[in-house]
Amino acid sequence: MLSVLLSGRSPQDASLCHVERVPGQSELLDDWPSWVPEQLVSALGVSGLSAPWPHQVEAADLAWSGRSVVIATGTSTGKSLAYQLPALSAVLCDDRARTLYLSPTKALAADQLRAINSLGVSGVRAATLDGDTPIDDRDWIRQHANVVLSNPDMIHRAVLPQHARWASFLRRLRFVVIDECHHYRGMFGSHVSLVLRRLRRLCTAYGSSPVFVLASATSRAPAESASRLVGLPVVAVESDSAPRGRRTFALWEPPLTPLRGENNAPIRRAAGAEAARLLSDLVIEGARTLVFVRSRRGAELTALTARRHLREAGAGELAHKVAAYRAGFLAEERRALEADLTAGRLLGVASTNALELGVDIAGLDAVILAGYPGTLASLWQQAGRAGRRGQESLVIFVARDDPLDTYLVHHPEAIFGTSIEATVTDPTNPYVLGPQLCCAAAERALSQADVELFGGPAAESVLAELVTRGLLRRRPSGWYWTDRNWPQTDIRGAGGQPVAVVEAVSGSLLGTVDHATAPATVHPGAVYLHQGKSFVVDDLDLDRASAVVHAEDPDWTTNARDVTDIAVLEVEHSRYRDGVGIHFGAVEVSNQVISYQRRRLSGEILDEVPLDMPLNRLITKAVWYTLDDALWLDTGLAEADLPGSLHAAEHAAIGLLPLFATCDRWDIGGVSTAQHADTGRPTVFVYDGHPGGAGFAAHGHLVLGQWLAATREAISNCECNHGCPSCIQSPKCGNGNNPLDKRGALSVLSLVLESGAPAEASPASGG
Repeated sequence: MLSVLLSGRSPQDASLCHVERVPGQSELLDDWPSWVPEQLVSALGVSGLSAPWPHQVEAADLAWSGRSVVIATGTSTGKSLAYQLPALSAVLCDDRARTLYLSPTKALAADQLRAINSLGVSGVRAATLDGDTPIDDRDWIRQHANVVLSNPDMIHRAVLPQHARWASFLRRLRFVVIDECHHYRGMFGSHVSLVLRRLRRLCTAYGSSPVFVLASATSRAPAESASRLVGLPVVAVESDSAPRGRRTFALWEPPLTPLRGENNAPIRRAAGAEAARLLSDLVIEGARTLVFVRSRRGAELTALTARRHLREAGAGELAHKVAAYRAGFLAEERRALEADLTAGRLLGVASTNALELGVDIAGLDAVILAGYPGTLASLWQQAGRAGRRGQESLVIFVARDDPLDTYLVHHPEAIFGTSIEATVTDPTNPYVLGPQLCCAAAERALSQADVELFGGPAAESVLAELVTRGLLRRRPSGWYWTDRNWPQTDIRGAGGQPVAVVEAVSGSLLGTVDHATAPATVHPGAVYLHQGKSFVVDDLDLDRASAVVHAEDPDWTTNARDVTDIAVLEVEHSRYRDGVGIHFGAVEVSNQVISYQRRRLSGEILDEVPLDMPLNRLITKAVWYTLDDALWLDTGLAEADLPGSLHAAEHAAIGLLPLFATCDRWDIGGVSTAQHADTGRPTVFVYDGHPGGAGFAAHGHLVLGQWLAATREAISNCECNHGCPSCIQSPKCGNGNNPLDKRGALSVLSLVLESGAPAEASPASGG
């Protein structure tokens, strides 16, 4: 398939940077554990599972013996069986036993339900509990289901607040399965960690102590990450005895185009456009292909462009076999697309990461990654969707015009020769801990014994603040919730309810967008795509969480512009050497969307329209460095070059941080200034884009030397003359990527590194 893709390309269109042949592996088999009921063994045999793999047995044995376990192996290594064996055996051996299965997506829970029901085991009553479950069905599930498949949001919103109604279920709960647990990172992961502690606390109150069985993609320190997530000691199983076919992994950089962008920078062909061309070529060859795209809009555009290429290639009859799949679709749309993809009625699908953890799709020949998905764990998870069931497969990573993507396609050892990141969570973050303690107190008064469960000294401090604010009342017996209404806590950290996108004429609901991103994505005048159709936003009402749109097919796109200011609130760690200061602490970030640009599809800017959006304030954590003025003058560069040099260094560093922390550039932000009011010096900040911080800036502080060295190398190796999107330009820059100075950025980074920036600071100095 790779040869076919290369055969029709001219030398100047050469895009292949590296090919890695990932070898296959033959399978190892083991005996079924003696404690598995014969009824279940027979059902598994009928379904095609004649014997388990050793890593499945090891994990299942640990769980059955009462030890919490995480199985951390690659995609398509049968992790489901490792938790199905103890969970289904429990309910078959004891009709009163209950299992709770949690996944980060509805699609994955629905897929697991299909897998369990397909076994046809008498006595197993499995059901999904999510936002789409009718009220009447929820009553039956609570009373009769012995395997409940749900997600952390439902546990937080529907089960724990009504725990008295779920008392029988919680009292009998034996296993809690947490699937794809590496997905729980940052702010969301920290919230989920505390939701699980609330669940454990109520189980204890009702007399149960469930065993946790976690499944994860391969990751660094999986036992440590899983233990932090559930608050219990967890044993890791990392061996992988599953068979896999050979995988051809291609690193692909789109060619430069004749077009010029901001500051006359060269423009590469967009990753989405390149992925669409590859997708159409593979569909013509009959290869079942899944394209992962970074954004909802990108998924829509990639599918549209692939259909156009098919028609232009004389294969218009295949256009209907290509579709987009993304979050924000209505439930019935998602289910229909999943069914068509599983049945093979679709040959090509462009998807957001909604399908990274979704349905178990068999028989895919190829996967295309249109841009780095943010973490190596996600990269391998997405790549693993191809070649399921052991057949050979093709994976193509198409680099975006982005510093990190460019670095990776030219440094294959950063993908194939390194371990996967550790998952970053911080359940002691007061901005997470405070709301979660309020929820816990509303469920059941908090006792002194509960304080250790929720973080010990950190919980004590937050509880004192909650009492001072009047949210909790302290009594000799514990802490009590003071309000009649239930605490309103969004565990996904969106900062408000999702904004509904409504079509003006029909009043129909097209989809939703996050409240926090609405000012930048569905502001008045914004172009909104849904199911291949274009709409333009007429009005955005954040108070009512609604955006009204009308159908229109303009020949331009929109891009929001914003301004950001930052103030230092507290310096937690500081080091000064040779004129360079390196700091970590709390900051307040003020951000406001002020306008949007209209651009033709070629990239040409038509105009800029002012907007009046609300000012957002964020208290979070940041890492920053400062330079003495004299140090800069010694470089021989002019003082006028300083703002652009700092700005370019900031952009590139934001682009490279995801290589070292489990985030992507949209999780973090940055500010640079030639004279900051609080530091009194030229300063570059990189901050977490979540209240209270999510651990990303803290990790950046720990590995500052490695991080900035990779940043300097990425800029230095870029083939452009003055800076481009592959090195120092940012797609989310509120200042229109101006000013930027590539040569000066190298000088800034060299000054910091030559001052002895630690390649890895001690944990104490990193927070």
